[in-house]
Amino acid sequence: MTIQVGDPIDSGHARLHELGYKQELKRDLSVLSNFAFSFCVVSVITGLNTLYGTGLSFGGPISFIYGWVIAGTFTMFVGLSMAEICSSYPTSGGLYYWSAKLAGPSWAPFASWITGWFNVIGQWAVTTSVDFSLAQLIQVMILLGSGGKNGGGYEASKYVVMAMHGGILFSHAILNSLPISLLSFLGQFAAAWNVLGVFLLMILIPTVATERASAKFVFMNFNTDNGDGIHNKVYIFVLGLLMSQYTLTGYDASALMTEETKNADVNGPKGIISAIGISLLAGWCYLLGITFAVTDIPHLLDSENDAGGYAIAQIFYDAFKSRYGSGTGAIVCLGIIAVAVYFCGMSSLTSNSRMAYAFSRDGAMPFSQFWHKVNRHEVPINAVWASSLIAFCMALTSLGSLVAFQAMTSIATIGLYIAYALPSLFRVTLARNSFVPGPFNLGRYGVIVGWIAVLWVATISVLFSLPVAYPITDQTLNYTPVAVGGLLILVVSSWIFSARHWFKGPITNIDSSSNEDVCHYVILDS
Repeated sequence: MTIQVGDPIDSGHARLHELGYKQELKRDLSVLSNFAFSFCVVSVITGLNTLYGTGLSFGGPISFIYGWVIAGTFTMFVGLSMAEICSSYPTSGGLYYWSAKLAGPSWAPFASWITGWFNVIGQWAVTTSVDFSLAQLIQVMILLGSGGKNGGGYEASKYVVMAMHGGILFSHAILNSLPISLLSFLGQFAAAWNVLGVFLLMILIPTVATERASAKFVFMNFNTDNGDGIHNKVYIFVLGLLMSQYTLTGYDASALMTEETKNADVNGPKGIISAIGISLLAGWCYLLGITFAVTDIPHLLDSENDAGGYAIAQIFYDAFKSRYGSGTGAIVCLGIIAVAVYFCGMSSLTSNSRMAYAFSRDGAMPFSQFWHKVNRHEVPINAVWASSLIAFCMALTSLGSLVAFQAMTSIATIGLYIAYALPSLFRVTLARNSFVPGPFNLGRYGVIVGWIAVLWVATISVLFSLPVAYPITDQTLNYTPVAVGGLLILVVSSWIFSARHWFKGPITNIDSSSNEDVCHYVILDS
């Protein structure tokens, strides 16, 4: 792509050339669009509704109201550290590129290799879990719409749920094959839908409910009756944090979309911070509103209730059934959630494909030339469709064992956060004195914020590897450390036995003529 003297100046475009990359993707996203993609991947409606039952089991209201604030505060530290680095290195490579630059020449290849694989596999797991959770939600909507579990309603088999999951992924791949300008519009629409959906439901559900919880229950109740043999309150509260931390992932999408964002060295960091901040506010308000409609926790968690134990669906169903004698309104409200989850899956695949595109551009992926292909709309088309296929294959584990599926999707939380923390770790250690900040920077607080981010990720990595039920059996064992440890062994082994001989980290793809363009650009900028 040639930049002529007199062309409009874009700081992100210029910085991309300085980092050694040609502009191959269409740079058409505003700061609002960049934020929208991250906000839709975080999607508080998706995470909170999917794991609301987990929060009820482990601590209940106190885990919601206070656990969300704790997890959110430390997540903001992680995001601030990432945003500062993003401003200095605004590329679609995101985390793995940052690690390479911050680790120094001798460690760069290994640092980018391990960060990149944790990031891309973590994102595949996110796409898998989001779209699979949508398929499960649709199954619950059908169940309630046909009479509920206690009224002879239709319960879809695991094969039907898998077919729905495949159809959802297929539709997302089609949408992600469209030009980025259309995806930008859908992303902004989805962000508005998420915000409006949160505030509509948080007001509507407790208003419709004929029985409401007291303020004391919402702010002071601590549920220890989890049925999993865990009675220590601190332990229970820690496990309840999973709901919050799982929800607060995916904001790296703003970094991965920087090569398609105008003035990305400023707008990319803004996208990260605003996505976290607005998600924290919206999520807390949503939890507060919905929890006022909770009056009987054991009933909501009972697998024999009309929603089959799907807590949020049962809350909605009870509210409308008690008020109007019909659960139709609940199904409509669940439809609002389903649309939000759908857009979350769409944005997850967008982010996922950009990471795979950038990683393959540097030769790290098998068949990198295939992954790196860009179509006439300047969309990484093969990365889109291959990522959707991988997400489908990852969900196939649910047909054999839900335990195996949950272990695999645990990488979506811990695997991603490890990838989030590694660049910050290198920033505060190996690059402490050499890091050159971009327009968005934390000044003298950058190192402190970075250390807090790293220590928080180390803490949750340990906490979420603890057993979640006693006695421990093959069905109750928390396979998170097995899954994440297995991934670590696989990634390191592939490095030792193969990649260290040929992978050199991020490589430039600018020829001499492109460098002339950079000179023109820099002259303009000065």
